[in-house]
This record gives sequence, C-alpha cells and structure tokens, in this order.
Amino acid sequence: MWGYLAWSTLPVAIAVWFSFNAGRSRSAWQGFSLRWYWQDPVLSVWRDPDLHRALLHSLRLAVLTTLVAVPLGVAFNFQMLLSFVLPEIILAVALLFLVTNLLKVVPLGAGAQLLGLVTFQLSYPVIICRARLLSIGREYEEAAMDLGASPVRALRHVLLPLLAPAIFASAVLVFADVIDDFVIVRYLSSDAATEPMSVKIYNSARSSPTPALNALASIMLVSSLLAVALGALVYRRSTRGERDARSAVEELAGRV
Repeated sequence: MWGYLAWSTLPVAIAVWFSFNAGRSRSAWQGFSLRWYWQDPVLSVWRDPDLHRALLHSLRLAVLTTLVAVPLGVAFNFQMLLSFVLPEIILAVALLFLVTNLLKVVPLGAGAQLLGLVTFQLSYPVIICRARLLSIGREYEEAAMDLGASPVRALRHVLLPLLAPAIFASAVLVFADVIDDFVIVRYLSSDAATEPMSVKIYNSARSSPTPALNALASIMLVSSLLAVALGALVYRRSTRGERDARSAVEELAGRV
C-alpha cells in the first residue's frame, strides 16, 4: 500500500517542486524561487492574463456550483445516483448536445459549465445528507413537535442544525471536485476566457510550457487538499459531542 501511494504521489510532488524552480526548465533544478507564482512580471500565474483568468474562472465555478448544488441536493432526492452510475464523459456529451441543440438560451461557456457541474454534483449532498439523516433518526424532530414546534420550526431549529456538519462536508466535497473537474468543463467551454485551470493545463502542456504551469497545477492541488482538510476538521469538531455521548452510553451499557 505504501509503495503504491509513493508511486502515485511522487510524480505530483516532483511537479509541485519544480513550480518553485528559479529557471525556465521543468526538469533541471536551478534554485528555489517564487518566480512562477507572482514574481515574474510576465509569465507567472498572477501576471499572465491567461493563467490568471483560468485560476479565477475555476474558483468562480467552484463557488457558484457549491452554492447551487448543495441547497438543491439537501432539499431533493432526484438524480441522486447520477454521478455514480453515468460515466462523466457520457454526461458531458449529453449536456453538450442539449445546450447546442435544444437549450440554446444557455450558450456554451460559464453558464453551460455551471449547469453541467450542478447536474453532476447534485448526487454528493443528497447521499451525504441522507446518510446523516439516517444516523440522526426522527426522534429529535418528533420531540420538538411534541413540545409545540411546528414542522417548519422543527426543521429550522432542530433538523438543520443537526444536518449542518453533513451540509458543510458536502459543500467542501463539491468545491474540491469542481476545482479539478476536466471533462464537463472542457466540453462546455466556449473560448479561452471560459477555460478553467484543468483545461488550461491540458492545452498548455502540449506546447512549450514554463514552470508557471506547474505553479498553476500546484495551486489547484493545494486548493482541493485544503478544502477537504478543512471539511474533515470542521466535521470532526462539530460532531465531537455526539461521539463523546455515544462513547459514554456504550461504556455505561458495558458496565450494566
């Protein structure tokens, strides 16, 4: 297992390392520098308009998809298994045909990408929140209504706070998944202005890229890892009381 993990992550680590190379080479180390992130006045990720646009477009798509897909996924159950049953490329081609032939009011570009990503990402909040609902049970909601709360107040003051860790976890997963999505955003992009980081890396890798491309890929990787780590940390902190209570009950039951 450790050998496989090393084999899988070593190329990624090397690519990240060369994003800090002081020279233009992506194979010969020439010293440590932040040149390709922002110090180079022309070719760095922050200064190059194409790379900068791709970075901002990826973050914009990730935020908008999270804001749309998570509330819909929490509220509804339709298409909950779509992401796990359909290959992504089939969904991307189907959405491309839909946008270009039937739904012409949504042109290719950011709007079509957002529509496709929301469709694909709906499954994650549905599955995560349903699992959380099964672990909570109906007792809390029923107890709130027995004490006089209306169904809406029980939902708002009891059920949604209990669902908050699952909602946050699904939002983090959607954000991280959108950051490095490639198939859907590539099929539904229109021009260079709507190419996110993954597509920009793919297109630039076939020419003569500089380590700025490594820097862009490193930013994408770090963004996904930070989102997942933050989600895991917040989830563990928000459910710590439940785990402690469950452990106490199990310990008491063992003594009895």
